Amino acid sequence: MAEDPQARVLSGKEVAQDVRNELKKEVEDLKKEFPDFAPGLAIVQVGGREDSNVYIRMKVRAAEEIGIKAQHIKFPRTITQTQLVHEVKKLNNDPTIHGMIVQMPLDSDTEIDSDLVLDTISPDKDVDGLTTVSAGRLSHGMLDGGFMPCTPNGCMELIRRSGAKIQGATSVVLGRSKIVGTPMAELLKWHHATVTTCHSRTADLPGVVRTADILVVGIGRPEFVKGSWIKPGAVVIDCGINSIPDATKKSGSRLVGDVAYNEAVKVASVITPVPGGVGPMTVAMLMNNTVISAQKAASQMRVSKWNIKYLPLELLDKVPSDIEIARAQTPKDVAELAAEIGLHDSEVDLFGKKKAKVSLSVLQRLGNQKNGKYVVVAGMTPTPLGEGKSTTTIGLTQALGSHLKKNVFACVRQPSQGPTFGIKGGAAGGGYSQVIPMDEFNLHLTGDIHAITAANNLLAAQIDARMFHEATQSDQALYSRLVPRIKGVRQFSQIQLNRLEKLGIVETDPDKLTDEEITKFVRLNIDPSTITWQRVLDTNDRFLRKITVGQSPTEKNHTRECQFDITVASEIMAVLALTTSLADMRERLGRMVVASDTSGNPVTAEDLGASGALTVLMKDAIQPNLMQTLEGTPVFVHAGPFANIAHGNSSILADKIALKLVGEEGIVVTEAGFGADIGMEKFFNIKCRYSGLIPNAVVLVATIRALKMHGGGPTVTPGVPLPSPYTEENLGLVEGGFSNLKKQIENGRMFGVPVVVAINAFVTDTEAELNLVKKLSVDAGATDAVICNHWAKGGAGAVQLAEAVVAAASLPSDFRFLYDLNLSVEEKIRTIAQKIYGADDIEIQPEAQEQINRYRKQGFNDLPVCMAKTHLSLTADPSKKGAPTGFTIPVRDVRASVGAGFLYPLVGTKESGQVPRPPTLARGLHWLRRLTPK
Repeated sequence: MAEDPQARVLSGKEVAQDVRNELKKEVEDLKKEFPDFAPGLAIVQVGGREDSNVYIRMKVRAAEEIGIKAQHIKFPRTITQTQLVHEVKKLNNDPTIHGMIVQMPLDSDTEIDSDLVLDTISPDKDVDGLTTVSAGRLSHGMLDGGFMPCTPNGCMELIRRSGAKIQGATSVVLGRSKIVGTPMAELLKWHHATVTTCHSRTADLPGVVRTADILVVGIGRPEFVKGSWIKPGAVVIDCGINSIPDATKKSGSRLVGDVAYNEAVKVASVITPVPGGVGPMTVAMLMNNTVISAQKAASQMRVSKWNIKYLPLELLDKVPSDIEIARAQTPKDVAELAAEIGLHDSEVDLFGKKKAKVSLSVLQRLGNQKNGKYVVVAGMTPTPLGEGKSTTTIGLTQALGSHLKKNVFACVRQPSQGPTFGIKGGAAGGGYSQVIPMDEFNLHLTGDIHAITAANNLLAAQIDARMFHEATQSDQALYSRLVPRIKGVRQFSQIQLNRLEKLGIVETDPDKLTDEEITKFVRLNIDPSTITWQRVLDTNDRFLRKITVGQSPTEKNHTRECQFDITVASEIMAVLALTTSLADMRERLGRMVVASDTSGNPVTAEDLGASGALTVLMKDAIQPNLMQTLEGTPVFVHAGPFANIAHGNSSILADKIALKLVGEEGIVVTEAGFGADIGMEKFFNIKCRYSGLIPNAVVLVATIRALKMHGGGPTVTPGVPLPSPYTEENLGLVEGGFSNLKKQIENGRMFGVPVVVAINAFVTDTEAELNLVKKLSVDAGATDAVICNHWAKGGAGAVQLAEAVVAAASLPSDFRFLYDLNLSVEEKIRTIAQKIYGADDIEIQPEAQEQINRYRKQGFNDLPVCMAKTHLSLTADPSKKGAPTGFTIPVRDVRASVGAGFLYPLVGTKESGQVPRPPTLARGLHWLRRLTPK
């Protein structure tokens, strides 16, 4: 009877199955926490070699068994190196792909550098462990954080399961390939074995091999290592797989390893078979690396405490100008800031060193992450100078981040160049509470406003061009222009198919429409007197308030009077601020009503066929802009709609991304334009209605000077020194003007949200005045009232405010809207006027009622209402201060921003949205001069 073999055969199939079972459980645990999440593996193949196909099918089966979503991405043999590198880079940026392998060899008709292609794979997705970066990490012993090559890693697992002691063992690796031999030797070395690497030039190869306690062979030579070469009791790992002739087999061949198995099995203590040894472990380790990569990606979906580097402030007792402070601080590179707050490189598009666009894909990646606390900064009815809402927003954010160490984001509007070069002179905050770089914030930023200008004016041009062509051409000529034959074929675009559906035309073959249907299709019949869409620019230019277009002889006397508005008054700006996705923006842009036809029906951007082009122009603008405060906390600057004819808040998308990035324990602070009766009311009734977000607290900014103005103080004029009552203590004026702040506190509480009053202190305020406001505010129902000095001290001057906000935001929120959308337009206007402004009633003038009736007929009754009213009073009269009673709100007109999603009644006499008048000397020029080289 033959003697039983001495060696224990270590089955790679069994160990691999154990590994796969463990991985399957880990994937199931991931899916329990993140139901929509699945590990993703991309297998890239060029050509179609059958041996490669066999390996790929094996990997796909193993992935599916574990719960990994494997994609076999096959490219033709004709693909070029440039094209293949481009495709690999696209997979690098795909958040659903966690691991990527490029199947070798590349079966290509073109010359492709395989190493270059492999090194294009992101190290974070190199689950084969074959890139130069992965090899470098291994050579330096950096075993944590990277991926080990699959075959050597599988060998290490087999050695561990053999029971062999690696530390201190004499190990011999026969072969020095990049895939097996070299990384195997490195792994054994870093696990404290004494390693010798042998190759074809090694002297006395049998003698060297015979010293091995652990022998790993991978040279591609069948049965090369003989039993006599093996040290008795050694552990033998055979990585070879070779085909040799065997007449006894149906195929005429059989697979053997690099070791003479029948000899070695009698000498070794443990040996792996071929097949069924190392091969299954290679695939198992590939799956293991993919799951590890997926777990890392999942861990980034759990927002934790940011490891953020705050910027120190060098405070001066005499506070310098805003631009001097901004220029004295050195901002972090925005790429560094993005990494600190958990953004991936693929989610950030840099615009220079200090600002960047952030991809909407963050919302998908962090979809399961709970939102942080949501705080809106509003204000009492301001003086014409403003009371520091932007400064308070930034100061509060700096305090929450730099001082309380909270994950915190500020979300603010992008300023228009009109006010920047006008009296206001910028909107980055002020003093030691600013967004930086200040000049980049106020000028151009990343071009969003310019994109809106381009899109708006493209639509304006389309309106006039369409009217011109309809007036000068026959139906058939128009039809041929709109639906031209291309290579003899006429076909409707998707936008045109949408128009056919709107018109009730069921035929979709352009050659089968009747003459009547062609007429309906080609003629919009725009009534010029109803056109509401104006051209825009982002500059104060009073001479463009009324213009005449079409005066060129080529326009054949088709002239009309119109006007320029300022860009931030464009409905496209409001659409940008209220959109929730690219698809939603496309729909909103298409719904924008630009005029009525001669039958009174609305004409939209979709009818003009422009919505797709508008979306293309806006595709980058939809991404929020990342900047930072003076103390290094992150800021989203995105959208800048007016607070009168629009809702006056930064974008929903910026808030949504920020709320995910800060995590459940973090805070997002956003700002609402003008006083709380305008910006805050629209924040709640319009922005929160469309976003679905629930606010947790209101910060209401007040100043002693504003209270004195509302208490009967003299007129405040920008650019003119304050009259003495504002610079001297006067408790009577303060208490008299508190009626306005009290009403705004009441307005905040009306929505079920806690209110914290931030008293923005100035050097002329007295302690008695400040303490009086604190007491009156708390008595009026504010959760807390805090004196702040963030303008002079940065975040340190708003720490108490930050603590009060954290406490208020932790209280239960009983948030509710002011009105139901299904109420009549008149009743919604009346509700706002009576409850928010304190009016007795409203007076709708005939022209306004006619518009309301028209909008109701057109199906727009259920839109929210956006009141266009003076910001200087609760009434429609800017001269009336405090909290007047017994007044009526006159509604002189009602207009529609259907794409944005609201109706805006015009209250009082001011024309809203027109190009503002520039001052004699723009305040912005003062700080701009400091940027100009002499």
